[in-house]
Amino acid sequence: MQQVLNGLLDGVYYLLIALGLSLIFSLGGIVNLAHGAFYAIGAYITLVISPYVGFGGSLIISPLAVAMIGILFERFLFKRFYRADPILSLLLTFGLAMVAEQGLRMIFGAPPLSYSIPPWLKGQVFLGDFVYSFYRTILLAIAAGCVAGLWFLLQKTSFGRVVRAGVQNPDMVGALGISLQPYMASVAALGIGLAGLAGVLLAPIYSVHPAMGNEIITPAFVVVVIGGLGSFWGVVVAALLVGLVKGVMIGIGYSAASTAAIYLLMLLVLLFRPRGLFGERITRFE
Repeated sequence: MQQVLNGLLDGVYYLLIALGLSLIFSLGGIVNLAHGAFYAIGAYITLVISPYVGFGGSLIISPLAVAMIGILFERFLFKRFYRADPILSLLLTFGLAMVAEQGLRMIFGAPPLSYSIPPWLKGQVFLGDFVYSFYRTILLAIAAGCVAGLWFLLQKTSFGRVVRAGVQNPDMVGALGISLQPYMASVAALGIGLAGLAGVLLAPIYSVHPAMGNEIITPAFVVVVIGGLGSFWGVVVAALLVGLVKGVMIGIGYSAASTAAIYLLMLLVLLFRPRGLFGERITRFE
């Protein structure tokens, strides 16, 4: 049971990355390979500012700082590639990911850095004979709150209605006189900010190192592919499914094959459902 919950925890931070990936691609057509770099930047910002503002302050400031960086990238770089072939944005963001990784290595060094769980978040949660980390429980609750908040924003607000309409039929939105470009800045801030939040939350659990973004970006893309582009709940279900498969494989003693099981799951889904579990036909942003 503990390994299953740990697997679901992996699925949760894949989810925080994958939601941003799906939003940015669905609305803007940008294949953002640099998304993992923003996750790493969020973790490093936490290491820098937590001695001054504490972990609670880092939980707010770091995602906001990463979101502001994301807005700058969207305004000066991503904006130029909305109408271009997606392969160009893929090459751009691949280069940005490499630059970000090397920049972090030059500033902080190559060796992994550690960040301990704050004392007020240490401890255990007891449910009968079952014992689980209090911090990991809080992490799951924060992630659930983020998913609920993003769902409310996309489903129950005028901003979300425009974004969803832009994903489904950008030409119709343009015919109504609504420009999607201002919305892209907000979508980029949301998606990239979530990646920064994942970096903050995972810094006390995993070591912080320059290549950590590259390690998470591939499983996050697997989640997006399994869930289906343009589907909010598809990404959520896929992330939990991926985490569950990984946790079960570790729990039954096949930890070495847990990553391979994720890719096998993606293969099976694509064989029977090429658009993903809940994928829809997406019109490219115009």
